[in-house]
Amino acid sequence: MSRLGFYIIFCLLTLTSVHTLFAQQDAQFSQYMFNSIYITPAAAGGDGVSRFIAMHRSQWLGYQSSFDERGAPTSQFISFNAPIHKLNSGAGGYILHDKLGNLNNFQAQAMYAYHLGIGESKLSFGIKLGVFAQTVDGGEYRYIQEGDDLIINGKETQVRPDVALGMMYRNEKFYAGFGVNHITNATFDFGKNGSRNALERHLNFTAGYYYDVSFDLQIMPTVLVKTDFNEYSFDLGAIATYRNTMWGGLSFRQSEALNVILGYALLKDKSLKLGYSIDIVLIDKQAKSGSSHELMLTYDLPISPGSGKKIIRTPRYRH
Repeated sequence: MSRLGFYIIFCLLTLTSVHTLFAQQDAQFSQYMFNSIYITPAAAGGDGVSRFIAMHRSQWLGYQSSFDERGAPTSQFISFNAPIHKLNSGAGGYILHDKLGNLNNFQAQAMYAYHLGIGESKLSFGIKLGVFAQTVDGGEYRYIQEGDDLIINGKETQVRPDVALGMMYRNEKFYAGFGVNHITNATFDFGKNGSRNALERHLNFTAGYYYDVSFDLQIMPTVLVKTDFNEYSFDLGAIATYRNTMWGGLSFRQSEALNVILGYALLKDKSLKLGYSIDIVLIDKQAKSGSSHELMLTYDLPISPGSGKKIIRTPRYRH
């Protein structure tokens, strides 16, 4: 990795030490290193293949509050992105459902990225446009004071426009990118008196480095930094891949959990990949169930002859 890459990661990890709590509004995924388009729209089409990704996360599986029958949070994510070779760009989109008790968040996003070649490297700029919808079921809450103007009667759904921007740099050994979400800073005003719930801007930064231990074994250290410009949080991990077929690793999420990540590539061309992670809660166990579980399925469409310049890849596993 270049000295600049080490410097960027060091500075960001130093920043995270200033604050230890982060107000999470967006869904989180432990296998973030395989899902860059959720982090930044600049990743769309950047790998040179057309790819489907599906993920399901059950957070704090088995958690049950004393009065809420809806259980622990769950998230579902489905995406597709593809290169547009003739325009040196890529496009894609995703839908996301995030259930947080009596609050449901839904996103439908489309994105476009322009890829600028710089020698053997690529610098990408991306934009994401879509909608962010929130649904609140007021009938499931228990109110202390009946008749309050802030009480929500029944279900209410509100939809707001959503915009994000991002940038990503990558070469054969190193990648780094960031995305700024919810630039519109939308506000939801549920209830008679319009209780305000602002959708805060978030910045996500990710980076990784591919290190060849041998011809068959590669290790990829990764980092993910998240901030709402008030507080910070980070994930730090490493994934080892054997013969471009199976992988495993560990990741630590600040102030919460140790994540174990496993995966295997199926089919002869390794186009179908299955990943799994389990998060072992280490902090605040008394308020959470002991583990979270996440499944990931990806499929790369075959590259058609004449569709564009084919990427020459090393035996390194490139997701």
